[in-house]
Amino acid sequence: MLNEEIQKEIYFPYSKIRDVQTDMISDVYNAVKGKKHIIMHAPTGIGKTIAVLAPALSLAMKSNLSIFFLTSRQTQHKIVIDTLRQIKQKFSINFEAADVIGKKWMCLQKGVEAMPAGSFHEYCRALRDESQCDFYLNSRKPDLQPTVNAKLAIEELKITGPCHVQNIVEQGEKGKMCPYELTTMVAANAKVIIADYYYIFNNSIRDAFLAKINKKLENIILIVDEAHNLPHRIRELLTQKTSSFIIDNAKKEARKYGYEETLENLEIVENAIFELAKDSGNETVISKNSLVDLINKSKDYNDIAAELLFSGEDIRDKQKKSFVLSIAKFLEAWLGSDIGFGRILSKTMERNKLKVSLTYRCLDPSLAAKEVIEKSYSAILMSGTLTPTAMYKDILGFNDVVEKEYKSPFPKKNRLNLIIPKTTTKFVERNAKQYGEIASICSDIANLIDGNAAIFFPSYELMENIAAHLKCSKPVFREKQILTKQEKENLLSVFKSYKDKGALLLGTSTGSFGEGIDMPGVLKAVIIVGLPLQKPDAEAKLLIEYYDDKFGKGFEYGYVLPAITKCLQNAGRCIRSETDKGAIIFLDERYAWRNYYQCFPEDWDMEVDLDYENVLKGFFGR
Repeated sequence: MLNEEIQKEIYFPYSKIRDVQTDMISDVYNAVKGKKHIIMHAPTGIGKTIAVLAPALSLAMKSNLSIFFLTSRQTQHKIVIDTLRQIKQKFSINFEAADVIGKKWMCLQKGVEAMPAGSFHEYCRALRDESQCDFYLNSRKPDLQPTVNAKLAIEELKITGPCHVQNIVEQGEKGKMCPYELTTMVAANAKVIIADYYYIFNNSIRDAFLAKINKKLENIILIVDEAHNLPHRIRELLTQKTSSFIIDNAKKEARKYGYEETLENLEIVENAIFELAKDSGNETVISKNSLVDLINKSKDYNDIAAELLFSGEDIRDKQKKSFVLSIAKFLEAWLGSDIGFGRILSKTMERNKLKVSLTYRCLDPSLAAKEVIEKSYSAILMSGTLTPTAMYKDILGFNDVVEKEYKSPFPKKNRLNLIIPKTTTKFVERNAKQYGEIASICSDIANLIDGNAAIFFPSYELMENIAAHLKCSKPVFREKQILTKQEKENLLSVFKSYKDKGALLLGTSTGSFGEGIDMPGVLKAVIIVGLPLQKPDAEAKLLIEYYDDKFGKGFEYGYVLPAITKCLQNAGRCIRSETDKGAIIFLDERYAWRNYYQCFPEDWDMEVDLDYENVLKGFFGR
């Protein structure tokens, strides 16, 4: 039971509160009230969103704070807005919410969808500065105040709000106004803002966005959903890449617009990169100075970077995007810190031509996360796979944080967690015989179960090799490497329609279906084939070394636990409610090894058995 004080204050719109939600509500309420941070591992399907929003919103209203609900999933945006609408309706409280997606995806200018994100932002800025965007001019006056039409649109949105982003885009189309500007006008007075991670964890975007909506991090409650993705997302945000392919395209731009000095500078950079590649293997860790010194032999590195920046911006203004500008930004980033970063040169042969890539790779997400967390009023990180919480505390740079791991309230008798230690996808043991053995077990399980099953593989290559040996009596649906949003929705819709007859879905652990899709009552079994370990490439080795030096846990933090997290995400597709019943099968002998077995949550009650058919028959009562 919630204590009386919290019960009175929270905005919980539903009649029944689960016991686990009671614990979560109390923990979030106490953490936010005490200006503390909290990491929460809570199983899928228990109602985490409302358990966090209900106390956070009440304290935000009471203490004049704002909430940033950060998620990478569009479907979660809708869930949050719908939840806020229910709260507003039940409690008759007046507050606004802003649903923010990437600026490019709201833009009404033609042709911007194909632009790289960085180029789009530069292009957008240039159009605004030169008063060339009618959508912007119809939204804001020269003094940056909203136009009369924008004010009317905002008032209309308030009446129907909280609004989904699509409502704002439609309002922009109707009045020929910029949807992003309308969104920021709503956000300026919003109590809750739903946005992607990069709105807060990308330094330049955060500073610009918060300044625009007149909010300070110190007065913001951060809620990070699916927070197991945060370390990877931050690493990607802080990583910069370039390649000989990009340089080739940049040279074409320079020739097209007659930039002779730019062409000369690009050739100097290109020659330096190919010179570095001469004595390198397919992947080599290199130093900052190895590139800088080679370029300096021909011309000053900083002069080249400055000239490419100037010409790149000019080219971008002419054609919306610029490869030259991309290289200028990379050369600037390459001069960055050595601490928490690695520099990698890689080369491949493509169509009988050598392609060389350089990567300035972020290894340490705390470089961005720590400052954000420490400055925020309170940070709440939650996920169904945020275990062990101590790892996330370490790698995200928390100093003082409450760690909570909640057990699933769903009946244990409805869930079978089974390891079959009979096969492996270890690289040295991949062969036709092994693929046939794996396919035989998967076929047996799929044919034995009444209903749908999904199989997740470490890679598309393994999926294809094993699928060739499947002998399944049910229809088989296969994930493709490239799927449009519509194709994905159509495939899932047809697959779900087989929930009574039974079908088989094949996907990859990190693909479209391995995470972020809900199939309540649709899946009877999930089979996870092999371990989705990162390739032991230069980046993986750098990460292991870095976490070994920093925490003495390189192998766990840099290699094993990220793979187990992917497996747990795949497993989460099966049991989504109290009434779901399903089997989760881990098909690889390594899952029974101590260093992997110990990574499973304690309350999962893992079984290890080679006699999988009788175990499954017993579980499903056959």
